[in-house]
Amino acid sequence: MAHHDPLIAQDIAAYLSAQERKSFLRVFTCGSVDDGKSTLIGRLLYDSKLIYEDQMAAIEKDSKTSGTTGEKPDLALLVDGLAAEREQGITIDVAYRFFSTDKRKFIIADTPGHVQYTRNMATGASTADVAVLLIDARYGVVEQTRRHAFIASLLGIPQVVVAVNKMDLVGFDQSVFNDIDVSFRAFASELRFADIMTIPVSALDGDNVTTSSDKTAWYKGPSLLGFLEDVRVDRESLEAPFRLPVQWVNRPNLDFRGFAGTIASGTVSKGQEVITLPSGKRSAIKDILLHTDSLDHARQGQSVTLTLEDEIDVSRGDMLCGTDRPPEVADQFQAHLIWMDDKRLFPGRQYIIRTANSSASGSVTSLKHRTDIEDLSEAAAKTLNLNEIGVVTLSLSKPIPFDPYTENRKTGAFIVVDRTTNRTVGAGMIDFALRRAHNIVRQDLIVDRIARASQKGQQPTVLWFTGLSGSGKSTIANLVDEALFERGHHTYTLDGDNVRHGLNRDLGFTKEDRIENIRRIGEVAKLMSNAGLIVMCSFISPYRAERRMVRDMLGENEFFEIFIDTPLDVAEERDVKGLYKRARAGEIKNFTGIDSEYQPPDDPDLRIDTTELSPEDAADRVLELLRSRYRLDDPANVVGDGGGI
Repeated sequence: MAHHDPLIAQDIAAYLSAQERKSFLRVFTCGSVDDGKSTLIGRLLYDSKLIYEDQMAAIEKDSKTSGTTGEKPDLALLVDGLAAEREQGITIDVAYRFFSTDKRKFIIADTPGHVQYTRNMATGASTADVAVLLIDARYGVVEQTRRHAFIASLLGIPQVVVAVNKMDLVGFDQSVFNDIDVSFRAFASELRFADIMTIPVSALDGDNVTTSSDKTAWYKGPSLLGFLEDVRVDRESLEAPFRLPVQWVNRPNLDFRGFAGTIASGTVSKGQEVITLPSGKRSAIKDILLHTDSLDHARQGQSVTLTLEDEIDVSRGDMLCGTDRPPEVADQFQAHLIWMDDKRLFPGRQYIIRTANSSASGSVTSLKHRTDIEDLSEAAAKTLNLNEIGVVTLSLSKPIPFDPYTENRKTGAFIVVDRTTNRTVGAGMIDFALRRAHNIVRQDLIVDRIARASQKGQQPTVLWFTGLSGSGKSTIANLVDEALFERGHHTYTLDGDNVRHGLNRDLGFTKEDRIENIRRIGEVAKLMSNAGLIVMCSFISPYRAERRMVRDMLGENEFFEIFIDTPLDVAEERDVKGLYKRARAGEIKNFTGIDSEYQPPDDPDLRIDTTELSPEDAADRVLELLRSRYRLDDPANVVGDGGGI
């Protein structure tokens, strides 16, 4: 390395002690593409003399083939490590770099500027204390500048440094700098930044990066590094309420049961009374373990295992909290949501909502508005597309403990995961619990599902018939219903056309409406199953995600997916209702199989090929399925754990 602290050789203990006492700052850089973020970080490392000599030699060599700075070493290559980044001269992934000065230690994240990588930028910003927002002096404030500033504000970053870069390309003109400063501050006046610092820099040549430049004699403020060394960041107070999201229940033997996790906020002490949420059970801290050490106290950021005085039920996904200021518990929220997927958001579709330590099925029940990045105005919208930001209401399958994001970034954040692909498709910040969530309490029923099923002597079951229009779903479902009814079973059939005359008459055939159609039917089928009925559901139900949603509502032993497999040309040839003909003529839009997709089941419980079986034979196959699972003809078989009909 070109430079090192002499204490390393003279007194290693003193060096380590000095490093430990230094404050720590998390910084991330953002801005539009090619604003010079990687070059700026490379310049910070280079001017701080924190680059090994062999690293510098490699950079000088690579600059001749992959560089963008002519004869000068391309310092951006210090952080642009991916081959694609070097080839294109852009940042794709988030690159983290550690460095230290005499005053402070830093972790700095280089985040991508391209709009399609906004999700990577949000990842890098999620734990930062300070945002360094680069603006190309030639172009001023652009859309991506506004987007990144808005996201940084949403993520609760209090300090932003606006580095007006490439001042050398505008002749270090003060008027250009002033115009950008005024323009950005006008935009940011409605954001949540506690402070904004604007600095003119040239990352390529190092002007005002680590030391002040004589080329900007008109600028009297600090260099970028000088500002970062001295900026005061109001970290979460250790007096904040105690929160420990339980990540793991440690049970190595019958004599030990501990609850492990990282303390999200506040402090905890031996003997302190705590409450576990959402159950509300109380106990006191018996011991605090860090590796094999027993501690009297622990604080925010430490990963510990807590043991309790009482044997209460605590599981992964619960939260241990102080009893003086416990968090709220709810299953419905208003939240800000950043959409991060190429496929748009579908309100009503079930996603996985993951918080610091737990996950639950959930959906966006409504989209209140989308934020227009140009002027921060609120625009009406029915969906969110890639990189769009909106205010939504969320409904989860179970209550979770939380704090509003503005009060606690760790317990108020969540991500949205696609149930089919397991891709992270969104990131959100909880604003508050909906009032209606506090007003609704589940009522325990004296006559429950098991009692109703026992009375009827049958296993509650949902038979879900899916397939193209004209495949024969309704015909087969009716034959099964008739056969079961004649045997004395209590049944009902929900048919796609019938429910659209009443319950779902307000829904059309867009993708969003189809998703809501199946969500409602799933809820009705669940209620009917709870009443002890055998329910036939005959719906095209074109999307795997919604069929999986209904299965999850009911459970594996209560839901059977029956794929009525009829090729499109056969279904179209039948065309009993004349719908395919009208769809081909353009009279019906969003018709499944013509201009709207059908996703066949990957692994149905039963596949029926109607080109080989008559409706009567197909119905017999369904009855055989029930016999094999539930011993259909045995009147002694009633509901139980995997019991029969």
